[in-house]
Amino acid sequence: MAPDSTRAAPAPRASGAASAAMAVALRAVRPLGSVSTWLAVIHLVTGTITGAIAFAVVSAMTLFGLATLWFFLAGLPVLAGMLYLSLRFARAEQARFAILLGVELPPPPPVLRDPDAGWSRQVRELFTARATRRSFAYALLRLPLSAAQALAVLALWSFALTMLGLPGVLWLELHARFRISAPLPASPAELAGASAIGLVLLLAAPRVTQRLAALDTAFARRMIGPGTSSAELTARIGELERSRARVVGAAETERRRIERDLHDGAQQRLVSLAMNLGRAKARFASDPEAAMRIIDEAHAEAKQALTELRNLVRGVHPPVLADRGLDAAISALAARCPVPVAVRADLATRPAIAAEAIAYFVVAEALTNVAKHARATEAAVTLESYDGVLRVAVRDNGIGGADRHGQGLAGLADRLAGVDGRLSVFSPAGGPTVIEVELPCGS
Repeated sequence: MAPDSTRAAPAPRASGAASAAMAVALRAVRPLGSVSTWLAVIHLVTGTITGAIAFAVVSAMTLFGLATLWFFLAGLPVLAGMLYLSLRFARAEQARFAILLGVELPPPPPVLRDPDAGWSRQVRELFTARATRRSFAYALLRLPLSAAQALAVLALWSFALTMLGLPGVLWLELHARFRISAPLPASPAELAGASAIGLVLLLAAPRVTQRLAALDTAFARRMIGPGTSSAELTARIGELERSRARVVGAAETERRRIERDLHDGAQQRLVSLAMNLGRAKARFASDPEAAMRIIDEAHAEAKQALTELRNLVRGVHPPVLADRGLDAAISALAARCPVPVAVRADLATRPAIAAEAIAYFVVAEALTNVAKHARATEAAVTLESYDGVLRVAVRDNGIGGADRHGQGLAGLADRLAGVDGRLSVFSPAGGPTVIEVELPCGS
């Protein structure tokens, strides 16, 4: 029995080798059915379509604008519109990369750093910004680059499938279609070699496709992502320093407000409450009825102190915002406003806590101004999120004339500076007033 058992021992090793070979084969074949592989193929092919549209529009507007520039600068608006469309195409491309490849390209720095500047300054910034030049170059280069990538990918996949199925294709063409019984025009060894080459190319096609998609991502990140030049880095550092100073100032102002509210409100009421309780304790034995009246006054003082503390906490961070989210908190603000307010929210995901808090205080300050100064009969609040940005807009039909540099709006701008947000105020004399805020809303 012992020799027989000794001869049977190699069987588990053979089974383990077969399992290992099967695992290797599955690992090699798995990319062929991967969703990311075929999304990369779709990305490389659709780049040709979007690139062709962008190339046609941008090149036509550029040629027309340059051709009419001599006639009293008639082509200048056309060139400005072309650059604006280039920037919008870059934003659309960032969305395409995010949807098909799952790659979030960081946006470039804003071209118009001051939305309230005059039109001449905005046009000058549009023409001189490095992000605009790179978006323009990207719109022109997208078509040839995507055409080369799509041609390489489609040729690789097609050639691999053709070589792999060459024996079957020849048999179908000669025997099944043309009813020819002659032997195949290639030897079995040649056909097996062609199939082996096709199999190797087919297994390599997903990796080549992913590598081309990665190279395309690197190109897009360089062209339509944030700039890395020394001048832009210096400007960015200066902007961050100014933002930090404004945030520190806003925090100091908020601290002083809290101290003032505590000292003038809740603290005074708590002191009065303690004094009333002391008086009630002193008179309780001799005059119980007077002591009960004093206790009733102390009870009223305690409720008022609780109300003021609750309002103070709401000014720091509203409980409804943490419990129910931004939509419910804004709806609560609108319900308390004496002016009728319509709220429309389109939020795909819940924004970050900091973004929610800033958006809440923006709406609270704006609605307070509407109630106190605008003489408006109606207002509207719009909340939208797109491309990782939370957009808040507050509109009213009042008399206008809101000052961006006033204390309230300047404080909001300081809050926004800490999270790279943007504040835009449109309030001509006679109205209407539109306050718009854009801030990052990553979860």
